[in-house]
Amino acid sequence: MSHTIDYQIYGDDLQVIEILLDPDEGVQAEIGSMMYMEEGIKMNTRVEGGIFSGLKRLVTGENFFVSTFENKGRSQAKVAFAAPYPGKIVALNLQDLGGALLCQKDSFLCAARGIDVDIAFTKRLGSGFFGGEGFVLQKLEGDGLAFIHAGGTIIKKELGRKEELRVDTGCVVGFTPDVDYKIKFVGGFRNALFGREGVYLTELEGPGTVYLQSLPFSRLVDRIFATQILPGKTNE
Repeated sequence: MSHTIDYQIYGDDLQVIEILLDPDEGVQAEIGSMMYMEEGIKMNTRVEGGIFSGLKRLVTGENFFVSTFENKGRSQAKVAFAAPYPGKIVALNLQDLGGALLCQKDSFLCAARGIDVDIAFTKRLGSGFFGGEGFVLQKLEGDGLAFIHAGGTIIKKELGRKEELRVDTGCVVGFTPDVDYKIKFVGGFRNALFGREGVYLTELEGPGTVYLQSLPFSRLVDRIFATQILPGKTNE
């Protein structure tokens, strides 16, 4: 049973989520996402889900440990987490989504204590995508609140039965487990634009709920890198 928590999201493009915890309530989060915590909040770093789950996270580029924050005081206290790059923080009640959500690596920000966070799927797509780490899906499972982060603007789509949607793989934030997904390589003249590795599309088939982002972190990094390499200029 997940803990019941109250929250408020601040900001527009660089958002912060502030969570209000009653005594003995807790929240878990990715290491390094905590912004501040009030008196009474105790932080603990542990291997959530056991050693095997920690090892699975480690080999896919995730942190071996997960940080938990629990209110050990006698009154309510707040803890806040910051988004890692420009975009939106999305609050999801997993109970409304059938009890689970598959989301891309790095999109998970925090969740009520009791939500299970595990690695569900991995696929290496080549050195030109996702920093060479491939396509990694985490599974968030439980009956409480979970918070994910999406780059740029987020779009929610409800797919009907057998309804299909093809998406740039980096733009997939997450989807419910009832959505069928396949990753396909698209070759052609665009290869030269992507380090001769082509394009990967994710084919999603309903029924189910899908969350998309307009600015994946990998694309943001590419844009920043491109501005540093100008024709006729040598960067030192």
